[in-house]
Amino acid sequence: MGDPTGDESGPGAPRAPIRAPVRARRRARTRRHAFRHSPFFPATVLLLIVAAAAGLFAGSYSYAMANPTPHNIPTAVTGVPAPEIKRAEFVQGMEEALGAELRLRHFATYEAARNAVDDQQVYAILQDRPGAAGLDVSGASGATVAQLLTETAPEAGKAVGVPVTVKDINPLQKGDPRGLALFYITLAAVIVGFVGAIQMGVHASALNPAERIAFTAGYSVLGGFTIAAVVDWVLGALKLPFAESWFILALTMFTSGMVFTMFNALFGRWAMLPTWGLMVLLGNPSSGGAVSWPLLPSLLGEIGRWLPPGASVNAQHTAVYFREHQHFFPFAVLGAWAAVSCAVFWIRRHRHPGGREANAGVPE
Repeated sequence: MGDPTGDESGPGAPRAPIRAPVRARRRARTRRHAFRHSPFFPATVLLLIVAAAAGLFAGSYSYAMANPTPHNIPTAVTGVPAPEIKRAEFVQGMEEALGAELRLRHFATYEAARNAVDDQQVYAILQDRPGAAGLDVSGASGATVAQLLTETAPEAGKAVGVPVTVKDINPLQKGDPRGLALFYITLAAVIVGFVGAIQMGVHASALNPAERIAFTAGYSVLGGFTIAAVVDWVLGALKLPFAESWFILALTMFTSGMVFTMFNALFGRWAMLPTWGLMVLLGNPSSGGAVSWPLLPSLLGEIGRWLPPGASVNAQHTAVYFREHQHFFPFAVLGAWAAVSCAVFWIRRHRHPGGREANAGVPE
């Protein structure tokens, strides 16, 4: 007979049925586990990442380049439009027309001011001329800045009764009237640099760390030569100081390739994300190649000098247009990025998805 109390929890009693919510949670966990271990999970993640990257790519370039606005423009002054009050009115009129500040630097002689232009410390020279003011711009220092000053100065002078003559003392080469060729060859070196590293990981994954670094250097040297040869010898778009430009392009490609290789050792298959973000989304728009640094948003203008694309544009620009005034800084930036990338990759080489040592004993 059954327990009069109705208690059927004895050893022979049937188990209580599992409630529906518990079964539903278990099924949901099973489905999530199956999804995470299926090819659909990484495909879905990539779908979302690519969609976001497309928007970020368009946004970063539009933010930096769609409406370049000056903030302050370093300008040399060697004399003043007479009388003194006219100078103040002229400068004020220029600043109002530009919507920016002319950061004036006084030089005792025109030669000293011209040297400052060649050293890329200032973008223009304002000087007194008989019965007028003269504004010497440097198209090679920044085509967009020179264009803005050229369009603004005569109008500002007319408003205060001071005739202004504008002259380009350092024009761009005929094959590059917009000053974009240097940006394009740098863009090619940056993108091909890390794409080469990606392809090496796919098609030559058995390379050991030292071999990977050596082959990255090898395709960088050949790639830099090819870019320079096509732009100069084949197309004639630019007259390059060939050896120096070749070296800059090769160093840029090597740095870009090693940046990806470093991230590959740190983040594995997701290495493309930080590489693309650093080199393309942030580095290229802030490089000063398409839009001069004074016209970029101030933060981008400051960051760009410290990233590989900006350093490469800076070094290449000086090599082509200001050959006697080359700076060490952009080479130091590229060298530092390359050295740090190589060091991190070497330290973390056991985490890199490649190499004969790492794959020893793994069946093909």
